[in-house]
Amino acid sequence: MSSWRRVRRRSAPGDQAPLDGQETLQPTRLYKRRWMIVLLFSSYSLCNSFQWIQYGIIGNIFMKFYNVDAFTIDWMSMIYMLTYIPLIFPVTWLLDKKGLRVIALVATALNCAGTWIKVASVRPNLFAVTFLGQFCCSFAQVFILGMPSRIASVWFGSEEVSTACSIGVFGNQLGIAIGFLVPPILVPNVDDMDELAHHISIMFYITAGVATFLFILVVFVFQEHPKLPPTQAQARARVISPEQYSYTASILRLLRNKPFILLIITYGLNVGCFYAVGTLLNRMIIMHYPGEEVNAGRIGLTIVIAGMVGSLICGIWLDKTKTYKQTTLAVYFMSLVGMIVYAATLSLGHLWVVFITAGSLGFFMTGYLPLGFEYAVELTYPESEGTSSGLLNCSAQVFGIIFTICQGKIIDHFGTLAGNIFLCVFLLIGTIMTGLIRSDLRRQNANLLAKAEAERQMSGQDYGATALISQPQTPLNSDQ
Repeated sequence: MSSWRRVRRRSAPGDQAPLDGQETLQPTRLYKRRWMIVLLFSSYSLCNSFQWIQYGIIGNIFMKFYNVDAFTIDWMSMIYMLTYIPLIFPVTWLLDKKGLRVIALVATALNCAGTWIKVASVRPNLFAVTFLGQFCCSFAQVFILGMPSRIASVWFGSEEVSTACSIGVFGNQLGIAIGFLVPPILVPNVDDMDELAHHISIMFYITAGVATFLFILVVFVFQEHPKLPPTQAQARARVISPEQYSYTASILRLLRNKPFILLIITYGLNVGCFYAVGTLLNRMIIMHYPGEEVNAGRIGLTIVIAGMVGSLICGIWLDKTKTYKQTTLAVYFMSLVGMIVYAATLSLGHLWVVFITAGSLGFFMTGYLPLGFEYAVELTYPESEGTSSGLLNCSAQVFGIIFTICQGKIIDHFGTLAGNIFLCVFLLIGTIMTGLIRSDLRRQNANLLAKAEAERQMSGQDYGATALISQPQTPLNSDQ
């Protein structure tokens, strides 16, 4: 396929070609406000993801307070995954029709409402109320989880989109890290129910205060998009009006994209394993190290902090090298290695060893998150970033529920080693499938063609866009 066909397919229906046959270059600009937008997004993503794990990491304490079993507490985490699956498609449609600001407002409003419902649930007979609050927060997550790649594309230049996406994912990871660390500190394992209720209430009030503050900030600060687009690729995307865009047709095109389908499966396998490990971490640690709730939280913190470092390093690396497939495959393989080492050392009786192996696992497994998002955008351009990342996350939620339930049952019957080997098998499958993905970096091709055309025009060689790009060119392909 020639590069000319690639560019023409990205033109909006009904666009009129310039009379001289040249592609019209749009003015672009980077605004300082872009950093405020991505940091604000990261902040409310943090507040939401904190609540995903705040029950599970002290599951034994909440089991005692609400008088429920371990599987019920597991659902306080899995409700985040279950809610996402049916709601991601209407939410992605809403994103494409109404834009980033509406999505941000709904996300922070739902998150705020959920936190205040939890404040009203601090009594042993009100488990249904606290579950309702968690459901509201899980609903908010649907409006959050797939946004990093969209914000990066709308606000950031081609040399910094991967870094920006990593910062967006960074907030989610930091929230999970705080969710591992803070609840065991704020809610100690005490026998007096009134004292326990007091500690739980403090945690819920702090969360509600932060969520309310972030909602107010979004109302007054969050902006839909910059006045001028940051890249030529984004300028072309703006040309397509909502009336010309078909969400159903976009979904169908994505489902016919074989490399993207492979990425959906591999991303789901990797992130689903992470969800299972995070949800069941307290149970696995307590089984081998009784009474170590606080250290279980610290191990979870270590996993996520290491992953945050991995995410930022991978994002910067991608912006510099554009080696999407090689980087993704290497990180996936190291996630498998990390899981094997973690499984083998968990029961040795030395917590310091678990800290090291869990950190190594987190560096690669959590560091994979922004890689999947950015790779998907490259494989699917010019389709909506929200749609592609939404499908990735939907896969992750499905596998997350399956892996959490299955690993939990395996741990109950056969122990932690068997449960972790179960995850290793699927990470191996995911590694092999990642190696089979054909890397077609469409967004990079579009930006390179636009840059080459701009240089041609500036040099005064007015051969026209047709002369520039009608000749067959080799697409940017990291398989080569």
